[in-house]
Amino acid sequence: MLFPRDPQATTTGIELVRDHDGFPVVVAAGLLGADSSGLPLLPHGPGLPLLGEHARGRFTRPHLRGQRDGGRDWSTRFDCAGIVEEENGLRVRLVDKAAALGLVTEVESVPGGVLRVRHTLTNNGPDDYTLEGLEVVLPAPDHLTEVLDFTGRHERERNPQRHEVTDGLWLRESRAGRPGLGAATMSVLGTPGFSTTYGEVLGVHVAWSGNSVLRVERDPATGTTIGGGEMLLSGEVRLKSGESYSTPWVHFAAARDGLDGLAAVWHAHQRSLPAHPAHQPVVLNVWEAVYFDHDFLRLKAIADRAARIGVERFVLDDGWFAGRRDDTLGLGDWWVDPDVWPDGLAPLVEHVHGLGMQFGLWIEPEMVNPDSDLYREHPDWILSAGDRVPLLHRHQLVLDLSRAEVREHVFEQISAVLSSCAVDAVKWDHNRDLLEAGSAVRGGAPVVHRQTRGFYALLDALRQAHPAIDWESCASGGGRVDLGVLDRVQRIWTSDMTDAVARQQIQRWTTQFVAPEYVGSHISSPTSHTTGRTLTLDFRAATALFGSFGIEWDLTEATDSDLDRLAEWVQRYQRFRPLLHSGRVVRPESPDPTVLLHGVVAADRSEALVAHVQLDEPPHNRGVQVRVPGLETTASYDVRWEGPVDHVGVSMSAPLPADGPTDGVAVTGRSLAERGLWIPRRRPETVTLMHLVRR
Repeated sequence: MLFPRDPQATTTGIELVRDHDGFPVVVAAGLLGADSSGLPLLPHGPGLPLLGEHARGRFTRPHLRGQRDGGRDWSTRFDCAGIVEEENGLRVRLVDKAAALGLVTEVESVPGGVLRVRHTLTNNGPDDYTLEGLEVVLPAPDHLTEVLDFTGRHERERNPQRHEVTDGLWLRESRAGRPGLGAATMSVLGTPGFSTTYGEVLGVHVAWSGNSVLRVERDPATGTTIGGGEMLLSGEVRLKSGESYSTPWVHFAAARDGLDGLAAVWHAHQRSLPAHPAHQPVVLNVWEAVYFDHDFLRLKAIADRAARIGVERFVLDDGWFAGRRDDTLGLGDWWVDPDVWPDGLAPLVEHVHGLGMQFGLWIEPEMVNPDSDLYREHPDWILSAGDRVPLLHRHQLVLDLSRAEVREHVFEQISAVLSSCAVDAVKWDHNRDLLEAGSAVRGGAPVVHRQTRGFYALLDALRQAHPAIDWESCASGGGRVDLGVLDRVQRIWTSDMTDAVARQQIQRWTTQFVAPEYVGSHISSPTSHTTGRTLTLDFRAATALFGSFGIEWDLTEATDSDLDRLAEWVQRYQRFRPLLHSGRVVRPESPDPTVLLHGVVAADRSEALVAHVQLDEPPHNRGVQVRVPGLETTASYDVRWEGPVDHVGVSMSAPLPADGPTDGVAVTGRSLAERGLWIPRRRPETVTLMHLVRR
């Protein structure tokens, strides 16, 4: 049985066969053109057992790790009890009667060309079974010999790193209680030298917003595997008789045309999700404009200017609730501060709506400040490993959402605020990692698994109670980016870094996984609050254009000329929004390290918008060829400059042609893909946009 069945899909295919004992074996038969004859022979035949076990001759990291008290049943040997073919996949049932365990594996081909797999383990014995780990693992062809994943930090998320696959285990664990700022996000295996446009690649992602693990392992005898699952802390999952544990869905995707092809698969899947945004408005968030200094008249003036330039959603960030004059107090006390807002938020909400804009509001429901009424009343409601209060970070602790009474309290307070005025959107923040994440009701035992389920339950309950609201996920910037949360929200905040130069790389690699329409990207103030770097409005706006476009700037400090130019960029985003949020992301290679190239090609190949980004002074004066893959090869395209173009001559370099890089001459799609468009050296920190339209 081969997956996926969709002939348009480009993802991994697997074939499930049986060995001579009748045990299910996964063969990478449909994977990137490889076939089973190229796989090593195992004691039970070619391929990888559906569950890698010590008892079946696997000496690699076991897929299932656990035991009963005294170390019993630590080694399993499951037998196949049945395989059921379902509409979009398979359901395989395994049993180990001696260990009194049952395992059900679901394999599904889902829209967009992604394969997803999960295991469910059931304790059929009378004694408790402590689960230490359960991972979904698939075989990978031997010709995929390089691995790429991500690392990062606050204000520098998703930095790519890569290395050669060697014998042994490459393990990426996320232990922060969320994917985290340095999370791997995904692991990608590829052919040597794979790039954005070249090479065969296979990616794996764990759809889970808590602790997770990604693994790539090569064994000298049995080949390469790739997979992942939830990373469980000691004693987190102890199954009583009849209880079950399900892994998160682990997603696999593949492509033959490099990382851009892989990104296209991930994006297509996200665009099939029920919560996918049908429309992303132009957002203005007032955080970097006012911080905690909330004043109705000042915010009203910013809203007036936002409406003047065409903003479609006005978001009030942190600082509106009880006592919240800085970040040391108030978290957990979710009612409108009467000292700052004596008439509540209604006057501002009504003013914003009267200007034709939506109103959005910031919350951080999972956190609490020690200086808050909630903490003084319920100090036992925090996550902790016992009587010791965890170290503070950003002056806050984490509420224990594994407890129903805590979730109910937070739900009632937040829901009351959302019901008190017409809120159209919510930005949900999560500003600290989960340190010593135990629960008082479990004697301080770890509860990250239950906490993650509690987060989902709280968010789902609020979504159900307020179905008209759009939700944005933020976690110290881009610290919670995974399919578990993307299945529930319409937007993510990509990074607290709003400097456009730094944002170029952050957004480039965020869209390796996340579709651009989710990726919050804002025009900051002229001088960045995070780096102190001063950049032109056009550079900042062109950087923000390719995501979920917005503004993070006190518009009362903008000149009339600034506002007019901003209005032009807002209109440009609105004009290109259908293309940017439905097309295929392309990132042609640049031979010049100071130049980034990227763009979006329409699904029907009728047009494309491409950016040439000159970040710094180049080491030479040759310019670059901008190749545009993915167009209709036999069609002709008109190529024009789009938006403001810096025509100022650069010393010893050719000027830009007036009407576009081809000076009005149509070019075929084949020529654009193979030869490209020559762009001379530009001034540092400039973006040159090109619009290609099929004749």
